[in-house]
Amino acid sequence: MDQTHRRKGRAARRTEPPARVVNYRRLRHPFAPQKVLTDDAVARMHEMALKVLEDLGLRVLLPEARRLYAAGGAIVDEDTEMVRVGRDIVMAAVATAPKSIRLRAVNPDRELSYEDGAMIFSPAGGCPNATDRIRGRRSGDLATFEETLKLHQSFDVIHKLGPSAEPQDVPANLRHYAMMRGQLTLSDKPVFVYARGRGQVEDSFEIIRLANGLSEADFTDGSWCTTVINTNSPRQIDKPMAEGIIDFARAGQMSIITPFCLAGAMAPVTVEGALVLQHAECLAGITLAQLAKPGAPVSYGGFSSNVDMKSGAPAFGTPTHIRMAISTGQLARHVGLPWRSAAGSAANVADMQAAGENHMGLWANLLANATLTIHSAGWLEGGLTFGYEKFINDIEALQTLAELCTPLASPQEELAWDAIADVQPGGHFFATGHTMERFDSAFYAPLVADLSNFGTWEAAGARTATERATAIWQRLLAGFCAPEGSAERGARIADFIARRSTEGGAAPRG
Repeated sequence: MDQTHRRKGRAARRTEPPARVVNYRRLRHPFAPQKVLTDDAVARMHEMALKVLEDLGLRVLLPEARRLYAAGGAIVDEDTEMVRVGRDIVMAAVATAPKSIRLRAVNPDRELSYEDGAMIFSPAGGCPNATDRIRGRRSGDLATFEETLKLHQSFDVIHKLGPSAEPQDVPANLRHYAMMRGQLTLSDKPVFVYARGRGQVEDSFEIIRLANGLSEADFTDGSWCTTVINTNSPRQIDKPMAEGIIDFARAGQMSIITPFCLAGAMAPVTVEGALVLQHAECLAGITLAQLAKPGAPVSYGGFSSNVDMKSGAPAFGTPTHIRMAISTGQLARHVGLPWRSAAGSAANVADMQAAGENHMGLWANLLANATLTIHSAGWLEGGLTFGYEKFINDIEALQTLAELCTPLASPQEELAWDAIADVQPGGHFFATGHTMERFDSAFYAPLVADLSNFGTWEAAGARTATERATAIWQRLLAGFCAPEGSAERGARIADFIARRSTEGGAAPRG
């Protein structure tokens, strides 16, 4: 075979779609969890957190929650709304919290086991704005929200949905209807519900039951939705969050208790001090869930980093962020519960800073063995904006991590004796039978990265990774097909949403 023919053959192969088959749906951590704290230090932090709850307590603004704490044996001061929770109450609650939670989805192939060792990714959440290269930065609207759901659905490495760009153009009392309808008709993955008041939560639960044809028993057989509960650090749980913990617990749905402890602002400036506060607040939320209903699905959570001490702005992907993520994993394992963490970026555009910060956060959570990593793709401006190109480039990073989850079994043929013996010293392995049998399946095929040389890249338009990402999300949206059963689910909830909208919907909890 002459050189010209070989070059043409290689060029033809490069233009063919890869035959490689991957499965990113249910990932398990490939590496042992790392440590930045000694076991003794973790034990001391745990004891200090219990002392914070016993001696200092926390303010709980919801009277119903204070009554539950009091009924469980906590000391409650109604005048100050302060609650002091004894360690025996806390540890009894930890003992009843489940160690493994079944996250349900309308598509059984999308269901997840939320437990130690699982590696679950959720996209950017809570963003009021969105940005892309074509339309620029803008306030989130319903069309944008639905586009982000289509992007979430398009990649198996995104395992559960998140509120990437909230539809600001829908009134707050009706917004949850639009968000639930979007999730249930544009995706078949586990869904989220905002805890913004009992009325909105009850509506959302009913929409899930109707869409999926669930009885009450079906709905409580595993967790059909999740919510994130953010404490108001330092040492406060507000009314919507406390009510959300109670309502989700009683309905058998999972709440993810997540203090947002930014060292130097809402938490002590030291890593150790911020972790003590985070641990105390998280245990307080878990305790409330178990007092509302023993055995309720609840997740330990932490999303902690530092602030820029010059501006007060939150920072992500920093050494403090990495240390706190790994330490949070140590504390969660100390009490024996699955847990969530987060990645993210403070960058304003999808540039090197944005990629670097998110990648550092993702690697921190890989090293920490986080059960769930939220804000894993698309987060910009510290959560103020969802970036379309940022999302696509972050997917590349997530798929790279997912590739590491396939173990190297090293059977005899993979040791490549024949290939090594066939190639003379100084030769190459391109044309060996061993290589030709595997050329289109051996390696990860990049989603965004361009591996061509400079001349080829320049001749093709010299496009940056951000520009290539634009073409990818445009293609995905143009060719999107809703998952099986979407129309039927939409029809089953249409009358309920219309009736409740006519009745005025449900206002967010004040």
